[in-house]
Amino acid sequence: MSAIGVSCECVWVYLRHTTRRKDGKRHVYWRLVRSVRRGRKVVQETVAQLGELDGEGRARAEALARSIGGHACELSQGQLFDRREPTGSVAVKLDRVRLERSRSFGAVWLGWFLWRALKLDELLGELLPRNREAVSWAEVVEILVIGRLCEPSSELHVAERWYRTTALEDLLGVSTEHIYDERLYRALDRLLPHKESIEKHLVQRLGELFNLDYDLLLYDVTSTYFEGVADPAIAKRGYSRDHRPDCVQVNIALVVSREGMPLGYEIFSGNTTDVTTVKEIVERMEQRFGKVNRVWVMDRGMVSAENIAWLNATGRRYVIGTPRAELGRFTKQIADRTDWRQIREDVEVKICRGPDGSETFLLCRSASRMEKEKAMHERFSKRIEEGLLSLARRIEKSQTPLDRGALERQIGRLLERNSRAAARYSIAITKAPTIAAGLKLQWSTRPQWDDWAKLSEGTYILRSNIHDWTDEELWKTYIQLSEAEAAFRIHKSDLCLRPIWHHKQGRIKAHILICFLAYVLWKTLQQWQSRAGLGHSPRTILTEFSRIHSADIVLPLADASKGELRLRCVVRPDREQELLLQRLGLTLPQRLRPPSVAEM
Repeated sequence: MSAIGVSCECVWVYLRHTTRRKDGKRHVYWRLVRSVRRGRKVVQETVAQLGELDGEGRARAEALARSIGGHACELSQGQLFDRREPTGSVAVKLDRVRLERSRSFGAVWLGWFLWRALKLDELLGELLPRNREAVSWAEVVEILVIGRLCEPSSELHVAERWYRTTALEDLLGVSTEHIYDERLYRALDRLLPHKESIEKHLVQRLGELFNLDYDLLLYDVTSTYFEGVADPAIAKRGYSRDHRPDCVQVNIALVVSREGMPLGYEIFSGNTTDVTTVKEIVERMEQRFGKVNRVWVMDRGMVSAENIAWLNATGRRYVIGTPRAELGRFTKQIADRTDWRQIREDVEVKICRGPDGSETFLLCRSASRMEKEKAMHERFSKRIEEGLLSLARRIEKSQTPLDRGALERQIGRLLERNSRAAARYSIAITKAPTIAAGLKLQWSTRPQWDDWAKLSEGTYILRSNIHDWTDEELWKTYIQLSEAEAAFRIHKSDLCLRPIWHHKQGRIKAHILICFLAYVLWKTLQQWQSRAGLGHSPRTILTEFSRIHSADIVLPLADASKGELRLRCVVRPDREQELLLQRLGLTLPQRLRPPSVAEM
């Protein structure tokens, strides 16, 4: 292990390598490690996994960068950046040289590059052609999306602070005076009607860049809540995945590929149940992108007898999770220890055929899931028993008669809060004339519940109408549903989809579309950095690049009559940033297009 360190204020970043022998060959793996001093403690953080920094790896990254950027990006950079070499000489007053107009450059430049890599500038230029407006709506939408990617915030924050602190003004040629909140809001109105055209374009472009296929689609639903008043046509109370039942919400149904690359999404009112969305989503996706021999992967919330019958009747293939209540149908098969097959260190599976032979059921048992569910049952049982003991003591100590209804409601709330273990207990409130309360609490555990819990913990069931796949193929396909779940986490945590502050239906939907486009940039960067050996965290790359700034170097000339010389430059990246750029096949410009006379 070796290290090279570079200090930056209270942060040290090291380039470390580890040597391993694999298949008789020596491999050197590199990573960036950041040491951050926080008070008296120094915390070690891995900035990025660089893999093997050999010439071949860099060549692959550069080839990928060229395929992502394409000729259009090369032309854009040629027009944008000043590559002229300085000629001649001029006398400068060194004691008056100064630095002005420092801007965050690296992260927004990367977002700007990704936007052109996906050819969204060309698409929106056609969909939103410039008319008499001072700034094209396509450019305003680009500002909103890059802002959502780099520093998620409200339109008001973008207009009042964020935009003027970044170099997007130089990249787009749009002055800060032209970016204000009302213009950003109106851009949302212009964007929304083109949602389907944008989705179709992205499916084609992402497929070209990363050689994707859409034979397997992952479908899931989430909710996001509102702060304040929202259009009651779609903002309604329902099951909140954000644990905010006090707020109205909308539901978002998202379809992604096996790699988590988005295909499309739809918005439903907040009280829509997941199971009612399946038919509509499947038909809408097929109307937009054609009917092919796709496999739909969904979680257990989408299961109903009507949905299963419809999917089978229309010849659509699926792999779907099954509600826990269905485990009871397979008690004998779960208890039988024969025919289980180990497909991973902690996962074993067993195939069972449906009664009519049209479906395959896959019993799955996970050791890690077993431990988790066992711990949950123990925790909830302990809470229930502590609550019942406390209530029993209160009843015994009471000096006045107690109301049976109030006690039953209290028990109901206790069981509701700990529902996973509620069925374990038999609870009764009986009359007790000999004590002041007039009532007595009696409870006991059900041994059959404990027996079933011990047998079924860690077990779940998948169902499919695909008969030519192995048990391992079915399980691995369903596990990929985690990509759809990850997409929602990214939307909510990294891109700040929630809460929604807009109250008009059109702007609510447009806000979600902006977040969707930012997610597309996110996933494009993730695929790019992953293939370049830089891990799977775009936020790490964006954070590192955000430390790269641009600024104006102002050189007062010795001949006062000639004024000043202003050079708009990009700060040279440090060693670690340079390594990231090399792995991505990118080269930072040294100087930007010089400012106009008006700016000087």
